[in-house]
Amino acid sequence: MEKLSGKDLINLIRSVFPPFSGDKKLGILVDVPVDMDKDNSDWKLRRQITEGWFHAVRHNAHNLALEEIQLLAYPDVGSNNADLPAAAYKIREKLPVSAELLCEEGEKISFEQVFKEFQLFLAPTEYSTTAPLKVAARKFGFRAATMPGFSPKMIPALRIDYNEVARRVKILKEKLDPAEWADVAFQVEDREYKVFFDLRHRPAHLSPGRFPDAGVAGNLPSGETYIVPYEGEKSEKSKTEGTLPVQIGEDVLFFDIRENRAVKVAGKAVPALEEEQDHLRREPAYGNMAELGFGVLGDFGLKPIKEILLDEKLGFHIAFGRSDHFGGIVSPADFSSPKEVIHLDRIYIPATQPLVQVRSILLGYEDSSQEEIFKDGEYLIF
Repeated sequence: MEKLSGKDLINLIRSVFPPFSGDKKLGILVDVPVDMDKDNSDWKLRRQITEGWFHAVRHNAHNLALEEIQLLAYPDVGSNNADLPAAAYKIREKLPVSAELLCEEGEKISFEQVFKEFQLFLAPTEYSTTAPLKVAARKFGFRAATMPGFSPKMIPALRIDYNEVARRVKILKEKLDPAEWADVAFQVEDREYKVFFDLRHRPAHLSPGRFPDAGVAGNLPSGETYIVPYEGEKSEKSKTEGTLPVQIGEDVLFFDIRENRAVKVAGKAVPALEEEQDHLRREPAYGNMAELGFGVLGDFGLKPIKEILLDEKLGFHIAFGRSDHFGGIVSPADFSSPKEVIHLDRIYIPATQPLVQVRSILLGYEDSSQEEIFKDGEYLIF
């Protein structure tokens, strides 16, 4: 199993978080299972790795000019990007096997106090903390690198040339910021499907794997530029519409998109079709087109590992659900309960959706000019 040494960890933290004079405390966040029946081998290994990181980095805190390194554990929230619980626990030495034992291994502290005390966070969790930490970072001014689903398979992605990654995602942002729309053409067998995405009123966001500014949280490993399509909050309807193909299992489903929402779904994939139809009925906010993501790491030779954290950065992807953490308006309040909150990426690369090809991505601008930035699996702008 590939590992990060103490020296590797120190170098990684230095690279990810360029030092600020006010940096005093680094928190390493980890979720602990509430229901032991939902625990799994990858989660157990991640908690073991995280505990090892804590001890390795704690003994080298002076090399980072920090006063404190703290392992902070909390009961899992049950779904990706749901709000964090009210409190965490400062772990003294060893992580407990279940959430009910947290009080025996640590000292309880409210997350509000955590966010006030700590300036830096690493979050190698089972369930993604990206959304709640983005929101909290803007309020409290800390920096956070979220690592949901982290595994040793991701370590090669921590060693690539992030200067080149940053150059590419910056070029994408420069193309997307002024864009009014994106027209994405997909092919399934011998038929073409298109979705027109309304990009008005929205800036694009960089995720280059480095956090040089206060009040910012994002994924690590990283390497994408993303934008939330316009969701219709300015008293004018969103123009996003079309037919979005998504391969689920061995079949392709077709989502009917109207005013930036998937309103119904068709296809032959049963029970996947019934499951998606039921999900849209139960949680209309799930159908929100929450993100267009332009990952670049596939060009660096990295392959998918069946973890969204890395796999979405390999190429173009579209997310369903929550968007407020990216600058949109769909928030946890739009779902029926905290456990139903979701931000789900559909990744359009051959390894993850071999039956669906992205033939073209065309951007349109206010002056009526257009530019094709992606064609037949390759970016045209680098």
